[in-house]
Amino acid sequence: MSLDSRLAELLRPELADLSAYAPHLPAGIEVRLDANEAPPNPSVHVREVIAEAIAKTDLERYPDARATALREAIAKRTGARPEELMIGTGSDEVISLVLTAMSRPRAPAPAPVMLTTTPTFVMYRITARGHGYKPIEVPLDAEWDLDAGAMKRAIELVPPNVVFIASPNNPTGNKMSDARVLEVLLAAKHSLVIVDEAYIDYASASVRHWRADHPNLAILRTISKVGLAALRVGWIEADAALIGELDKVRQPFNVSATSQNAATAVLERAWDDVCAHAAAVKKERDRVAKEIAQLNVLVTPSDANFVWIKTPQPAAEVFGKLVQKGVLVRSFHHVGGRMTHQLRVTIGSPRDNDRLLEALAACVA
Repeated sequence: MSLDSRLAELLRPELADLSAYAPHLPAGIEVRLDANEAPPNPSVHVREVIAEAIAKTDLERYPDARATALREAIAKRTGARPEELMIGTGSDEVISLVLTAMSRPRAPAPAPVMLTTTPTFVMYRITARGHGYKPIEVPLDAEWDLDAGAMKRAIELVPPNVVFIASPNNPTGNKMSDARVLEVLLAAKHSLVIVDEAYIDYASASVRHWRADHPNLAILRTISKVGLAALRVGWIEADAALIGELDKVRQPFNVSATSQNAATAVLERAWDDVCAHAAAVKKERDRVAKEIAQLNVLVTPSDANFVWIKTPQPAAEVFGKLVQKGVLVRSFHHVGGRMTHQLRVTIGSPRDNDRLLEALAACVA
């Protein structure tokens, strides 16, 4: 299907290099460990709280345009103030809103600049391209940690509007060294530095306490990775004055009333159950990582709900064999280079993880 040339000439030229996100689910898959989703939470209480909150939602009314109750619930759980929070339909929308608002080009650059690492969460680059930014990606070091020196050189050469650092990082799973993140933060005093802590519930302490001394620091969070992905709730925590500006480009009813009410109810009444589930996933992650390592497969220490493994055979080959056995993971072989042998494996239920381990053992034998 071809697009009318009169309309095609109105589109951003960057779109020619982009593709719509379309997850691929091969036939015959019985175990899905490809999307960094948490396994089902066994807590009946969580489901009851959500069901009750949705049942009480006034379906004929628009959602609260300010997400007041949800911002207050997040504030109580994180230590932020409600006025320092902006809610989005998942962190994906928040990323888009930030890039929309922070898009004034900085002379002499003809376009705004977004700086991040590689490999990392692909939506930073895709969203930046779609908003007319020039994305600059600095490779992680040999241990998949932040290359602070290279990041600082990039900041000096082409001052970015926004810097994204995922910690823990997707797809590598490791938390970036705090000292290196701080180096970049100090070097980027004239940029908004966003530390994406989507997986922090599986890791050690957040760096959000740095915000008191660094007004250019923002923290990106979500509840999607702890078993609540269907609700699509994410947020950014930043200086209240900046949030006020970012909020000007947010659609007034961007998060549904059902999602707002359900997420608020869980945060207020069932968060202990969510945290207990995350702790169980961490324990299972450590078991899976240990057993994969016993297959002579290199496993990067993980601070997330997935593991990053280096396969002895090409990742495409192992990925294909796993698919034949009904197990779906995520391969990055198409990127080339050192990614040719890398797979990302989400931690699922113990039963699904056992299926993975059995299949993987046969594939790499």
